[in-house]
Amino acid sequence: MSVQPKPWPEVPAETARIAKAAFRKGSLPIRIRDMLGNWCEDESFASAYGRRGRPGISPAQLAVVTVLAFTENLTDRQAADAVRARVDWKYCLGLALDDEGFDFSVLSEFRTRLVADRMEARIFELLLQKLKDEGLLGAGERQRTDSTHVLAAVRSLNRLELAGEALRAALEALAAAAPDWLATVIDPSWAERYGARIDTLHLPSSETKKRELAVSYGRNGHLLLDAVTAPGAPSWLTELPAVQALRRIWVQQYYRSIDGRGGQEVIRREPQDKGLPPGRARIVSPYDLEARYSEKRGTGWDGYKAHFSETCHEPQADGTQPAPNLISMVATTTATVPDVAMTESIHNQLDEYDLAPGEHVVDAGYTSAELLLAARARGITLIGPGLADTSVQARTGGYTAGAFDIDWQNEQATCPQGKTSTSWSPGTQRGTQAIVVRFAVADCRDCPVRDRCTTAKGRGRQISLRPREIHEAVQAARAEQTTEEWARRYRIRSGVESTMRQATHVTGVRRARYKGLAKTRLEHATAATAINLIRLDAWWTGHPLDRTRTTHLQRLHFTLAA
Repeated sequence: MSVQPKPWPEVPAETARIAKAAFRKGSLPIRIRDMLGNWCEDESFASAYGRRGRPGISPAQLAVVTVLAFTENLTDRQAADAVRARVDWKYCLGLALDDEGFDFSVLSEFRTRLVADRMEARIFELLLQKLKDEGLLGAGERQRTDSTHVLAAVRSLNRLELAGEALRAALEALAAAAPDWLATVIDPSWAERYGARIDTLHLPSSETKKRELAVSYGRNGHLLLDAVTAPGAPSWLTELPAVQALRRIWVQQYYRSIDGRGGQEVIRREPQDKGLPPGRARIVSPYDLEARYSEKRGTGWDGYKAHFSETCHEPQADGTQPAPNLISMVATTTATVPDVAMTESIHNQLDEYDLAPGEHVVDAGYTSAELLLAARARGITLIGPGLADTSVQARTGGYTAGAFDIDWQNEQATCPQGKTSTSWSPGTQRGTQAIVVRFAVADCRDCPVRDRCTTAKGRGRQISLRPREIHEAVQAARAEQTTEEWARRYRIRSGVESTMRQATHVTGVRRARYKGLAKTRLEHATAATAINLIRLDAWWTGHPLDRTRTTHLQRLHFTLAA
C-alpha cells in the first residue's frame, strides 16, 4: 500500500450546510476544522508507507480520526461508525454526506505503521508545531510535570499462573503453526491440562500441591523448549513470539541441576536460592513482555508509567486565562523507571521541541542536587521539594551538616562550638562523590552539646559533604524552600493533578489499550493530543473544563446575590 499526498480536502457545501444547521453552537470537531485548518497533512506520514502499491486512505485523515476517538474515549469500531454517521466528524474530515468511511481495522493498521516507522509521537508533534505557529506555545514559559501509573492490557498473574499461562500460550501458538509436529511431541493429557486458561480458580489450594504443579510446569516447559530446538524440528519454530516468551520466562523462573548420576532436575527459582531477576527485568505476562511490576505509595501495578508536562498560566486579575494550559511533552516508560531518572530526558525532549521552560515545577520525585544544577546550566529553574535533610540531627533538631562552616580552600570544617575537623577524606558513597569530614574524639567527648551533635561512642562527629558546587546548591535550595515566596511559586504545581485526572478519566490512559511499550507510547501521545484539543475548544468557547454540579438551592443563591 502506498500514499499519494493530497491537500486537506475542502468541506463539501452540503456537508457544511447540514453540519452548521445541526450544530448551531458548533462542536469540538467543527471548531477544530474552523480554527486549526489543515494542521495534519499526508506528507508527514509518507515514510510509513511504500512508494508503490494501491493508494490507501489519507493518513492525515486517519490521524485526525484517531485523535477524535480519544477525545471521546471511543473504540476503533465506534470511531469508524462515527465517521460514517456523524455529520460534525464528516465536516472536520472534509467528507461528503454519502461517504461510506472505512472498516475499523484500518485504524489498527495505521497505528502499526506508525510504530514500525518509530512515529509514535508524530501526531502530537504536528499539533505542537501548529500551536507554536499560533503563538499558543513557546520556550521560556512556566511548566509543570507529573506522572501516573498505567495498567498493562493484560491480566495480573502470580508466579504459578505466569508459568502455566506462558506454557499454554506457547502450545497454542505451536498448535496453530505446526499441529502435525506438535502431535509428535505431546500426549493427549497436555491438551486436558493446558487447553483452558490458567487462573487461580482452577489451581490447587494446598501449598504443597502448588509447588508440585510449579515443578511440573517447569519440566513440561523444558521438554517443549528442548523439542523446539532439537535437530529435526523446523528451525522457524524458535522464532514464534510465544516460544521466545516461554524461553525468557523459563530462564527467569527455573533452572536445571545435574545430579550425581548425570540426570537433570528442574528446580523453581526462589528469592533465597538462585534468586529471581530484579523488577526492572522480570517479565509479568507472556502477552506483554515489556510490562513490569512496580509499587508507588502503596499502589502496586503491572504495566507502565506516563509522564505529562504542561504549561501553567496564572489567572489574570479578572479571573480569565491569558492562554490555555497545554500539554507540551508526554513520555512513557516501564513501571519500574523512577521519576528522577526522567527529569533530564524530559528537558531534552522539551529542548528538541524548542519548548524548554523557564521554570519547571515538579514534585519531590523529579528532583535531586545534580538535576538542580544540570537544569540551571541549561537555563531552567527546577522548583521541587526533593532536597530535604533526612539525617538524625535534622529529625531531632540537632546540628545538621548545614550548621558547620566549611572552608573548602583549606579542606576544613568548623562545628558550631568552634572546633575544627581533623580529617578530610574525598571518596564515594553509594555511587556518588562525597567528602567525609571527621572531628577529634577528644573535642567531642567533653562537648556540652554532644547530644545535639552525635550519639556515636568511641569516635567524634562525622559529616558527609557533597562536592562544593552541589553542597552549596543544596543548602541554598533548602533555605529557599522555607520562604513564603517559594511556597507561592510552588503552589501552581497542584493544578497538574487535574491533568492526570483528565488523562485517566476522559481519554482512558489508566489502562493501556494496546500491548507493548511502543504502542502504549503511541496511545499516550495521542491522548495528549486529544487533551490539547479539548482544552483549546474550552478556551475558544469560554466553557470551564471542570465538571461541577450546581443544585437548585445554589442557583437560587446566585440569583438572589445578583
